[in-house]
Amino acid sequence: MAPHSLSSKTIDSLRGLLNNACEVDLPCASATVVSATSELFHHETVARNGQNDDITMIPQPGQGSPNDQVFWLASCTKLITTIACMQLAEQGKLTLDDGDELEKLCPELRDIKVLNSDGSTSKKNKKITLRMLLTHTAGFGYSFLNKKLGKYKYNEFSGLAQDFHQPLVNQPGERFEYGISIDWAGIAIERVTQSRLGEYMQKHIFTPAGIKELSLFPPKDMRDRLAGIWQRDANGRLSPRSYPLDRPLAPDQVSETFHSGGAGVWGTVRDYGKLLRVLLNNGTSPLTGEAILRPETVDMMFENQLPNDPNFARVELPAVKPELVHPAKELYPLCPESEPQGWGLGFMISGGVTGRSNHTVHWSGLSNCLWWCDRERGVAGMVASQVLPFADLKAVQLWADIETATYNDLAED
Repeated sequence: MAPHSLSSKTIDSLRGLLNNACEVDLPCASATVVSATSELFHHETVARNGQNDDITMIPQPGQGSPNDQVFWLASCTKLITTIACMQLAEQGKLTLDDGDELEKLCPELRDIKVLNSDGSTSKKNKKITLRMLLTHTAGFGYSFLNKKLGKYKYNEFSGLAQDFHQPLVNQPGERFEYGISIDWAGIAIERVTQSRLGEYMQKHIFTPAGIKELSLFPPKDMRDRLAGIWQRDANGRLSPRSYPLDRPLAPDQVSETFHSGGAGVWGTVRDYGKLLRVLLNNGTSPLTGEAILRPETVDMMFENQLPNDPNFARVELPAVKPELVHPAKELYPLCPESEPQGWGLGFMISGGVTGRSNHTVHWSGLSNCLWWCDRERGVAGMVASQVLPFADLKAVQLWADIETATYNDLAED
């Protein structure tokens, strides 16, 4: 049953978790917890003393969120692009399993080569489909995660389209490989709608969902509230740094900047919570009453697309670019080995140690923004900071603590 509220004790506890994290561990932190019917919790803070005493406190936001910090949400963008694809699938403008259709829209994919471990290339042996893009089985990788791409100079955060014209690292349909696939889904959206991806998102997702502060190209009032981003060194020390993706912040470069469906959205954690409420409410915005997706489409998105590969996420991830990512033994280590995992359309499906159901979907962004959506328990949320490398242990711990406190409250109802 969906929760109607959280207790005052839990709200105080959640607020304390965020404040304590920013005392010494994180430069900034924001969290939103929602049900389909309401925002259950929202709070954000920044470091006030200790190693980060040069960071200025901002006013705490009210319900209207005029003072909320703006975050680079990075790969949390992938959920939005997937929703756009599914809208177009509902309309018959895109088809999940038609490789001919996708390669007609994106002819660059027809003759794309597969990069072998020795640096040679092979022909791909099957057509790429939209479903492959949304499940990361098309064969694309990320240059900061895949050693095959390590010797190349690709930069997925350059803001330039040329950096997405990469070879495949696996044959299409062969295996799960996290990478630039959903950026190519965004390109397909642009081609079939003859509009820019950011404009499509604004018109068909953000506006009908009552979302005002998510954007591929944040306007000045949002840029003025950027939280900033920090680098954690090997000793745990934080220092300010530039955003890996910064072209969208330069108004004179916007017209030439790639619309990244994989990592390009900026915005507030509170407004991302409004998107999660759409999923909890079976595709309809509870704020506006507008249908963003059909209920059966949301059901399909939550279905495991990789039933024959139950351990796809339990593989080691190298840190090819250690300034961006930490090496990891698996995608989501908070899920016990005995519990099932899967991948839906656009996100991972996994239980965990926090109290979430086994059918909870979730994902994250490079800048350590992390979200979850549990339709079975009727609760969702996002916990975010702005720090590199991903996955920062302090940020991940905060996410787990916020989730755990939320589910402990629900268990007491």
